[in-house]
Amino acid sequence: MDDDVMWGHIDAGRAGVADMLSSLSPEQWSTPSLCDGWTVRDVAVHLTQAHMGLGQFLSVAVRSGFRFNTMIRRAAQDEAMGPEQIVGALRAMVGSRRKAPGAFPLLDVIVHTQDIAVPLGIDRPMPPDAAVDSAQRLWGMRFPLHLARASRGLSFRATDCEFTIGQGPEVSGPMRDIVLVLSGRQAGLAGLSGAADRIRLGA
Repeated sequence: MDDDVMWGHIDAGRAGVADMLSSLSPEQWSTPSLCDGWTVRDVAVHLTQAHMGLGQFLSVAVRSGFRFNTMIRRAAQDEAMGPEQIVGALRAMVGSRRKAPGAFPLLDVIVHTQDIAVPLGIDRPMPPDAAVDSAQRLWGMRFPLHLARASRGLSFRATDCEFTIGQGPEVSGPMRDIVLVLSGRQAGLAGLSGAADRIRLGA
């Protein structure tokens, strides 16, 4: 994907998340997200940390014993930002090209938007080209996710856009559900058919 197109999707995604968050009640901010052990607020804070500098990144990594999942959760949950500050931070990021060390900002905003929206019953469509780019990146990722453990010997086909990947018995369904499953979210399984019962998330 062309860099300008990619950053355009990132900017639109951040602005869209900020708009969505700005209308939430306190109870909705505390709702469990699709990320196990994370609330909607935690995920929203994590999205603001896409601008984390190297020094802050290393500080959190050391305090977390260099355990990746612990590190990103600690960074989000320890941040004392209120809803208005979170929304303001996301809006301020629109137009910026900064990113945290090792971050994939398009993938982050595509997946984490769903982490927030799905539990709240909010429909947030994924732009097809951004969803395909995210799925392709997830497919080849070995850290922190290892897709091969969950989908070894399977192929995936989207029913609402041009996307196929993998070899073996076919799993088919909407692109959004494929992205959710490839990112380890159980919520995506309900929308998939074919060999979806062979997927072993968390295995």
